[in-house]
Amino acid sequence: MDARQAFHFGLQLGFYSITKGPIMSERVIIEVANHIAVVTLNRADKMNALDPEMFKAINNMIDELRTMDDVRVVVLKGQGRAFCAGLDLSNFTNSGGSPGSDLIERTYGLANAWQQVAWGWRTLDVPVIAAVHGIAFGGGFQIMSGADIRFIHPDTRCSIMEMKWGLVPDMGGFPLWRGIVREDHLRQLIYTNEEFSGTQAQAMGFATHVAVDPLEDAMALANVIAGKNPAAIRGSKRICNLLGEGSDAELLMAESVEQDKVIGKPNQIEAVMAQMEGRAANFQ
Repeated sequence: MDARQAFHFGLQLGFYSITKGPIMSERVIIEVANHIAVVTLNRADKMNALDPEMFKAINNMIDELRTMDDVRVVVLKGQGRAFCAGLDLSNFTNSGGSPGSDLIERTYGLANAWQQVAWGWRTLDVPVIAAVHGIAFGGGFQIMSGADIRFIHPDTRCSIMEMKWGLVPDMGGFPLWRGIVREDHLRQLIYTNEEFSGTQAQAMGFATHVAVDPLEDAMALANVIAGKNPAAIRGSKRICNLLGEGSDAELLMAESVEQDKVIGKPNQIEAVMAQMEGRAANFQ
């Protein structure tokens, strides 16, 4: 039995669990400047592969970002040679838990803890920009997919890897991929776990832009977004998040509700004044 198969078999038997709560870790680090939070997956020696501590650290970071009102945009990247190589099994240990509880139980709203590392970026109030290089396999590819906008190096090795181990993708990918890639392409990549490049990822819709320096381009865009009315940006993201499943009526109402929250408010007036006076806006 392969290590990944052994892990999921152990998960079904309740051998492994991921829990909420504080964790002393440098697996994920954050730097905040000019209203931009740069979040780095920081396990370079393992190509940022996901072990229990990494899952906890990512989920805790997402929770922490929700409390940071001064942050207007997030840039997500990987340290070292890769963005994220997917699941690492070498450090998983028996930690109890009831059979299947970690998969079926919804511990993060709509998601379980395994899905939250990808889905959680979508649910943040602010835009998330991923800068992807090296490798984005399996869970790492799904984490990338949670970002609003994705810059990828053309030579990045990508794969929806789970079928290689006889598994289904189960870390939030399906709702994240809906609407950004043709369904027949998605089905083929899932069914075959074939590898594809960053250039191919962009052509199919998984990535927004191909970039020789994904981080540089991601930071440039982050600076543009950070200079916009933060209330309007947050409202626009909430509407964008409805695109996949919202009805016409729900989307039309959402436009009106979000506009009512910002129109005529100090930040919206400041946006107008800054444009008229040819200066940078000073938002509250």
